[in-house]
Amino acid sequence: MQYFFLLLLFMEVFSTSSSASCEKGCNCHEALKLTTCANAFLTQLPTHVPPYTEHLDLSTNLLSFLPRSSFQMERKLRALLLNNNNISDVADGAFTQLEVLQKLDLSRNRLLSLREGFTLGLSALKDLQLSHNLLHTLDSRSFMRLDSLERLNLTGNAIHTIQIRAFGFMSTLRQLHLGDNRLVSLNNGVFSMLRSLEVLNLRGNQISKTEMGVFTPLTSLALLNLAQNRMRTIYFKTFLSIHTYSTHILLEGNPWNCDCDLQRVFHKLRSVHRLFLDDYYNLSCNAPAELENCRLMDVDTQLCIAETVTVLVITITVVITVLAAIVMAERKRKKRKKNSRKHWTEQSNMSEDSDQ
Repeated sequence: MQYFFLLLLFMEVFSTSSSASCEKGCNCHEALKLTTCANAFLTQLPTHVPPYTEHLDLSTNLLSFLPRSSFQMERKLRALLLNNNNISDVADGAFTQLEVLQKLDLSRNRLLSLREGFTLGLSALKDLQLSHNLLHTLDSRSFMRLDSLERLNLTGNAIHTIQIRAFGFMSTLRQLHLGDNRLVSLNNGVFSMLRSLEVLNLRGNQISKTEMGVFTPLTSLALLNLAQNRMRTIYFKTFLSIHTYSTHILLEGNPWNCDCDLQRVFHKLRSVHRLFLDDYYNLSCNAPAELENCRLMDVDTQLCIAETVTVLVITITVVITVLAAIVMAERKRKKRKKNSRKHWTEQSNMSEDSDQ
């Protein structure tokens, strides 16, 4: 009965607290400090938002451009939702007045790039959602001034290039989501400032190469997701350079080239107590052809047999050759010694005959 009463009270708040000054197509709730203009077919930003608003929902509209100082009257905003619009451009300083904003959602828009002034005024931002846009490059100017950011979601863009200092101002970042992009390699230095990063999601890219020191700066990393990429092999030192107490690594869905080298790397990685290959039992081979679609765990003990046999044959051959050489050398030594004695005896006999 108590819960029913609370539900009625909540509905009453929603139905009666809307201000007469609330713009057409929007619902304003002073008690909740909420203004929602979602699904209102807006092509321009609302001209009046109640000053008490801390949560502004402008999602699922027809907005295409955010001009400079777009929210100069909404300085109390803590959450701004602009997802599911047609926004293709954000002017420098569009958010310059939002000094206490903590969450900004620009996902599912049409952003091609981020201007240098995109982050002006966002020094308190903790959560930035940019997933499912059209971004293709991240450079050192993309995320300046985001000193408090903890979560950055870039999933589902077309990112193929990340410059070395693209994340250089994000020492507090804890989650970085880069899944479903077009990255093909990870170079040293790209994550150099992310010492607080706990989750790095790279699932669903085209990564085939990772430099050995690329993960070294990630001293807080708890989850590394590299599933569904194009990795055929890995290097032991690449993951050994992760020095966190406990790191979970996901590698499923890569086209592994199952050979003896790969087996050795996985064997060593699984022996490192601070690293956890959570999906090791689901890894499957893409090559060689006779092992295609076989689970790595089912064939890993066989991968080095042929190489072991070859090495054994070579070793035996070398040993036999060395022994044969030793025997031949000993025979020659004995023969030379015998000949030397024979020569000495003949010389001695000749000397005796001469004396007589």
